[in-house]
Amino acid sequence: MRRLLLALLLLLLAAPAVLAAESEAVRSPRATATLVAAPAAVAPGEEFQLGLRLRLAPGWHSYWRNAGDAGAPPEILLSLPASPVQWPAPERIPFGPLVNFGYTGEVVLPVRATAPATLAPGDTLTVTAEANWLVCEQLCVPEDGRFHLEIPVAATGRPDPALAPLFTAAEAAAPRPSPWPARAAIAGARGSLVLEGEGLAPGAIRDAFFFPNESGVLDNAAPQPLGLGAGRLTLGLTAANPAPGPAPARLEGVVVLQDAAGVRAAYQVSAPIGGVPEAPPGQALPLARALLFALLGGLLLNLMPCVFPVLAMKAMALARLSGAARAEVRAHAASYTAGVLATFLALAAGLILLRAAGVAAGWGFQFTAPAFVAVLAWLMLAVGLNLSGVYALGGAVSAGGALAARGGHLGSFATGALAVLVATPCTAPFMAAAIGAALALPAPQTLAVFAALGLGLAAPYALLGVFPGLARRLPRPGAWMERLRQGLAFPMYGAAAWLAWVLAQQAGPEGLALLLAGAVLIGFAAWALGLAQRSGAEGRRAGRVLAVLAGLGALALLPGLAAAPPPQAATEAGAEPWSAARVAALQAAGRPVLVNLTAAWCITCQVNERLVLRAAPVQAALAGRNAAYLKGDWTNGDPAITALLREQGRDGVPLYLIYPAGGGAPAVLPQVLTEGIVLRALGEGVAP
Repeated sequence: MRRLLLALLLLLLAAPAVLAAESEAVRSPRATATLVAAPAAVAPGEEFQLGLRLRLAPGWHSYWRNAGDAGAPPEILLSLPASPVQWPAPERIPFGPLVNFGYTGEVVLPVRATAPATLAPGDTLTVTAEANWLVCEQLCVPEDGRFHLEIPVAATGRPDPALAPLFTAAEAAAPRPSPWPARAAIAGARGSLVLEGEGLAPGAIRDAFFFPNESGVLDNAAPQPLGLGAGRLTLGLTAANPAPGPAPARLEGVVVLQDAAGVRAAYQVSAPIGGVPEAPPGQALPLARALLFALLGGLLLNLMPCVFPVLAMKAMALARLSGAARAEVRAHAASYTAGVLATFLALAAGLILLRAAGVAAGWGFQFTAPAFVAVLAWLMLAVGLNLSGVYALGGAVSAGGALAARGGHLGSFATGALAVLVATPCTAPFMAAAIGAALALPAPQTLAVFAALGLGLAAPYALLGVFPGLARRLPRPGAWMERLRQGLAFPMYGAAAWLAWVLAQQAGPEGLALLLAGAVLIGFAAWALGLAQRSGAEGRRAGRVLAVLAGLGALALLPGLAAAPPPQAATEAGAEPWSAARVAALQAAGRPVLVNLTAAWCITCQVNERLVLRAAPVQAALAGRNAAYLKGDWTNGDPAITALLREQGRDGVPLYLIYPAGGGAPAVLPQVLTEGIVLRALGEGVAP
């Protein structure tokens, strides 16, 4: 009896080894790998599951089909015909500024194979496999192994009770087909993924992330802001920079949703790419608030230094309206307002078209082109020469200068247009949020926000149209107007000089030389035109010809300006060049980071830097907190800076961010800084 019991015990102990379809392990200090099968026995011709089982040491990870920013996926070569790996949904694995996609702990990578139909019950199915996998922690180690597995053949297959649960868990972790229609959009660095259907609601979903099937499509480290509405989920995406090759026609991958209880569910997504990226609800301002912010921002824009040169023309226009009839006051106010609105709407339409074409364009984007800066500088010079009396303009060629010379409704309209063009280097309070929201909205709402911005800018002048009696309180026209007109030329010369400085930052000495040569030609054209206006018929014709030739000569310099090499960037004392990788590295080193996104043509930026950021108390606070100061220069445009602006819901500079030590999202400071604002933000770690 004792011998019988001993034999039964030995049989029971041996049973798991016989029935458990798992190969001998390949072991390392980093991982243990085996080949496993779901059935304990297979029937001839039956489809069954095999898998590479990886048990990873703590701190180590392996990779998904798209490894992310670094790494490589495991590869399996079987002796049987098999399906591709049915990849379980991965997790995000950050490493410094990089983010990888893969697995930690234990994972089974299953495939489906078919037993040969020629087998008979009682035979043994022999399966061999070769596999390689990469495991990483602080360093990465490639590993490989050969595996041998023998599975009994029976008339009816049966699952292995010890290993089948592994495959059940892998199947539960694998993405299932998405029940919701999906669409995607990518324009420049910005993108979005939208799912629509039942079950997508704020209370039902707590978090979401999209894993693209292919590398090089998206910026893996960029956040994916989530927005949820009734039956609608929107994820904000950031395109890879630079994206390799042509843009894909579809965005394919896995979206992983986490419900309120923290349970993950993964879905396969194949979304056609087209249209304009959408902002996640809750990430952008509601339309009503965006309109209000735009109106307030446009009103405050009148106080920004960018608009000071145009105030010269406004002052002359207001003086000329003194004592005018109510109808004339209303007409001039309407003409100026129409010029402002038309130009704002034209800018908005241009931005919409450029973004639809995939160009990263934002507020003030035209100032990133040296040729535009040069033309605007010459225009300011020409207006100043007109105000100084070198020549006179009238009729259909007013273009803004005629407002100061002799008025006219076309001049009022042109003054409004010019006010908008010279206002674009500035960003007033409320404007950044409004413009950021506008460019994330559908086109009609974008146009509405820009129109509200225009109404705010035109409001002081437009009030004369509503209350024309105010014009009667202005000083009466007289000899003082001529002296005022000549004196107001100097803000125009100052604006031209400032634009020359901006262009020197963009195109270096070569570009500045071309700008100055063009300025000489513009001055000659103004002198020739003035001479013609004071001469007889023959002299008038010759002067006009000379003026036209000089103007064309200036325009001929523009291609050279566009090709002029930019100067080597000079690093400001105490500042480092901005990069996303540098920010992440500094945070990981335990240092807070102040980021200043600026441009040479942004007057608000320059004022903040000189009066606040370079002030001794701010510099002392940076040193005292061991804070790093990074500066991102958007003077000539930069896709990476544009992406950061979009990430923060902005479309123009300035933007000031304070990143906390150790990691985390940044705090956003106001656009108009004071020493107190920066010191409190550095001291408390949050922005007011």
